[in-house]
Amino acid sequence: MSDFFQNGVITTLHQLGQRPVADIESELQNFAETRPLSLVLPCLIDELSGPALEHIVTELADVPYLSQIVIGLDGANESQYRDARQFFARLPQSTRVIWNDGPRLRALDQQLRAELLAPETRGKGCNVWYSLGYILTNGETYTGAVALHDCDILGYNRNMLARLLYPVANNNFSYEFCKGYYARVGQERLNGRVCRLLLTPLIRTLRKIFGPLEYLDYLDSFRYALAGEFSLRTGVLTDLRIPTDWGLEIGVLSEMYRNYSTNRLCQIDIAEQYDHKHKALSAHDDSGGLAKMSIDIIKAIYRKLATNGVVFTTESFRSIKATYYRVALDFVSTYAADARVNGLQFDNHREEQAVELFAKNIVKAGEIFLKNPMETPFIPSWSRVRSAMPDVLEQLYDAVEADHDDYR
Repeated sequence: MSDFFQNGVITTLHQLGQRPVADIESELQNFAETRPLSLVLPCLIDELSGPALEHIVTELADVPYLSQIVIGLDGANESQYRDARQFFARLPQSTRVIWNDGPRLRALDQQLRAELLAPETRGKGCNVWYSLGYILTNGETYTGAVALHDCDILGYNRNMLARLLYPVANNNFSYEFCKGYYARVGQERLNGRVCRLLLTPLIRTLRKIFGPLEYLDYLDSFRYALAGEFSLRTGVLTDLRIPTDWGLEIGVLSEMYRNYSTNRLCQIDIAEQYDHKHKALSAHDDSGGLAKMSIDIIKAIYRKLATNGVVFTTESFRSIKATYYRVALDFVSTYAADARVNGLQFDNHREEQAVELFAKNIVKAGEIFLKNPMETPFIPSWSRVRSAMPDVLEQLYDAVEADHDDYR
């Protein structure tokens, strides 16, 4: 059972008891009569044989209120796409697997590229963008709501999805966007190093250096800003820009901050514990792992602050690094005590290694930002794309449906 404390500028919806999932789902079924509810699952082909997805699909098969499930599939050839179709065939909801690497989607991508509207890089952001575009092809969903979560959640249960959707599905609430949060604890130790040891200390550091800024207060209001789980009303989708890099979660939060008042946004406790696959630190390789993730996240924050009038120089990045390092080491001590009182393992060396890497990347990200301050890793909104290609959603729908019919 969590506390009931409200902090920051957005509403926090806690888990104050053990409300039966059937009770929540009954309400969601009523909401779904006027607000169709959908789920997007960005999926790598390798996750079909992973330890989590089989159980996720089993849980989703019993969800009674979803009108559709859209799976964005990356990294699949034709045979693997057919396998994925078979894998998800047990779902009773209307289900579509978007074959992002298939010839039809690639052809549409080339058309968009010719108009300078295509995602610049492949990855989760591109996957999510096409999946949300497909949601928009159904006119009824403009009055609906959609949730998104990853396909590698260990210990998944359908209560997570029900709680995630509830705030945006309830017609009596005014929330347009909801972020999931949870305790990143698994295998008897604290996880979530990027959020614990990079994001929160960096936000506190930037406040020390630049003073109070509304955007930093906003980010600091989220209990797990890097959570991959969120839900939103589908009216939001047309103007939402999706980042293509590891700044996806921060980028989406920044977009919601840009487009909506904070009283239209909330976060909800969706699980007592949460675990999924973990990325390597990659201390000597900026192209992958937590190294690349941290650089992309830091750049996303720099870019947003710059649009709010903050001026960065080489010297300011050095100051940020030095201040961050001290703040982050204090957090290491804090989490060591937290782990100890809860009987969890805690590797001080591992934690400080992460802090050292993140401190270096604060400067690296700053150098990249200064070399290309106009870099915009956001994919254009579907509203903009439709203004350039009015029939783009129809083309996307036809491509997905043709793949569905031809590759049974």
